[in-house]
Amino acid sequence: MTILMTPDMSNFAGNVHGGTLLKYLDQVAYTCATRYARNYAVTLSVDQVVFREPIHVGELVTFEASVNRTGRTSMEVGVRVTTQDLVAQTVRHTNSCYFTMVAVGPDRRSVPVPPWQPRTAEEIRRHRAAERRLELRRAVARATEEIRQSPAEVPEDGPT
Repeated sequence: MTILMTPDMSNFAGNVHGGTLLKYLDQVAYTCATRYARNYAVTLSVDQVVFREPIHVGELVTFEASVNRTGRTSMEVGVRVTTQDLVAQTVRHTNSCYFTMVAVGPDRRSVPVPPWQPRTAEEIRRHRAAERRLELRRAVARATEEIRQSPAEVPEDGPT
């Protein structure tokens, strides 16, 4: 998806507002996931939204998305954002992020997605990176659950 950034999208600093970018990122991830799953897709989570550089009003912004990994009903969709200054003809990589999308049927319950198998070297690299991110999310979830279930520790001399 490619969009021209207009003044109504800017923040007080004159750059494109981060919330505007997040809206477009979500739309692109939805489109990619829905097209792949052939079912409606909803956003479960967003990982690592990295705003590398500001985007300026008047720049042409291109969002490119790919399915990096599939689970039973979920998909990781990676989105890369590049901007082009139309006058200077310069292109910059400004943002990247990863969405976890879940396919849902007409009853809004999750449904299976087709398995995705990487074929090219780039697809294999993205798939391995997605696997590492998934393992990290699982480890964080386990640690968070352990902390949540453990009783609060109070020093022997009472609370401070």
